[in-house]
This record gives sequence, structure tokens and C-alpha cells, in this order.
Amino acid sequence: MIEKLKRFIGIQRASSSHTEKLIASLGGVLGISITYFISYHTTGHQGAAIIVPSMGASAVLLFAVPHGALSQPWALFAGHLVSAVVGVSCYMLIADPFIAAGLAVGLAIGAMHILNCIHPPGGATALAAVIGGPAIHDLGFLYVLNPIYINVLAIFFIALLFNSFFPWRRYPVCMMRFIENQDQPADNKRSPLQQQHIEQAKQDMDLVIDVTTEDLNRLFLLSLEHAEADRLRPDQIKLGHYYTNGKHGKSWSVRQVIDEASDPTAENDLIIYRCSEGAHHGKSNSCSRQEFANWAAREVLRNNS
Repeated sequence: MIEKLKRFIGIQRASSSHTEKLIASLGGVLGISITYFISYHTTGHQGAAIIVPSMGASAVLLFAVPHGALSQPWALFAGHLVSAVVGVSCYMLIADPFIAAGLAVGLAIGAMHILNCIHPPGGATALAAVIGGPAIHDLGFLYVLNPIYINVLAIFFIALLFNSFFPWRRYPVCMMRFIENQDQPADNKRSPLQQQHIEQAKQDMDLVIDVTTEDLNRLFLLSLEHAEADRLRPDQIKLGHYYTNGKHGKSWSVRQVIDEASDPTAENDLIIYRCSEGAHHGKSNSCSRQEFANWAAREVLRNNS
């Protein structure tokens, strides 16, 4: 009965660490404190009370799920700005406030779909343009520039700077220094899934989800790795290549093999590695090839995009 109730109301097992939860919370404190300050000094208390809630929703996305598809810069900027234009237009063109409010949100959703910039807080931005009262109405289309664009710009740079202190959650996702290696060795058991397969499946299901295709692909691969206990073998550890332990949070690490002393005897088959990212960044050490293989979850590539 309890399990059925959990499924009905959508309770899922928490997969993030306490550290991750704390970081997200601190980011939200910083992001909203600054955006509220900007809104208050632009539109006064009444205007800020209407505008800031949409920025609060954006803060949840940028600091709690910084790698989510709905959190990325295009979704953040275009979602808010397009919605703001739609909201102001509806207020100016439609006399009935109830119809104007409904159309503002509905048309904002449609516009974000068309422009592929779905950002849920944009609905609140569009609605605020209609129901925000004189402090908002008197701004007209300047509402799009200030406070909306200024607030979005502020929270974007806060998220960019704040998340940069944590190598495993850099924002936007393209700022991650290492990406998954899609060209896995032929003799290593891997999922036959490719990113294009996932994209096609999303299209077939007509599905919008707040996770990037890359992260979905990684999720599938990691799930298979856990299910099959599929680890790298010592002979797959190559000089100059990068490997990650696949962990999350402050334990996450990427190592590069910078030297090796090959030997047919396992205990004498040594490698030297440098920690290129994450835990123990910049430090070098050595171990046997077998120990390194036991540590490594998979190979990664430098992100040169």
C-alpha cells in the first residue's frame, strides 16, 4: 500500500548527496539575494514581489539541476525574454485581465516550444506582465529589458561563477572539461545505444524531459555498468588517455596516464598518472595497472568544443 502511494504521488529515492543538496541551497541563497536587490531598486516592493518568484524558480533549475536541458543558457534567456514580450503584448492588446492572463501563459508556452527554449519560470514572467499592477504595467516593453533581462543576466553569471567552484557541476554543461568517450573499445562490453537512438526515441514518444541527451546516454551506460559490473581491464589502460572513477560530488576525479613501465608481472606493471580534474587536482602518483583499472570506471575525452 505504501509503495503504491509513493508511486502515485511521485516519491522517488534520493540520488544526490547531502553535499550536493547543500551546494544547491547556497547557490539559491546567493542568486535570489542579488536578483531581489535588483528588482526592488528597479520596480519597488510591489513589482519585485511579482517578478522575483519567477527568478526563484529559475534558481531551482540553475543551482539544483545545472546540467538539465531546461537550465541551459538558451532556455534561460530566450524562455524569460520571449515570455516577457508575450506577457506585455497580451496586457496591452486584451482588455479582459482573466483572458489576458490565460493567453499570456499559454502563448508563452507555445512560443517556448517553437523556439526550443522551454524554461518553466517563463510562464511566471509572462503572467507577471499581466497581473503585476501599475509598477509593472507602467514599464511597458521596458519590462523585457529591466528588470527581466537584467535579472536573468545576473542569475546566469552567478550560476556560472558559483558552479565553477565544483568541477562535477560546472554550468552551463558545455563548461565541463571532460566529456564521455562515445568510441568505446570493441572488446569492452558497452550499450549498443547511441545518442541518435535516444533522440529518435524522444521524438517517437513526443517527449520533453529536463535532461540532456548526453546525460541520458551516460545514465544508460552507467546503469548497464552497475548491472553487469563491467569495469575496465588493465590492458585497456593506455598512455596519454583520460579516465574517471565515475563518482559524483567531491569524490569525482579524472586522471591522465602520463607514463608507464610495462612489465609482464602484474605487480611490476606500473603507471604514473596526474589528477586532471576533481579530487586531488594537479597531483601525480603511481600505482600498478591493475590498481588503476580497479579505480577507473570508464575512459573520458577532453572537451575541446
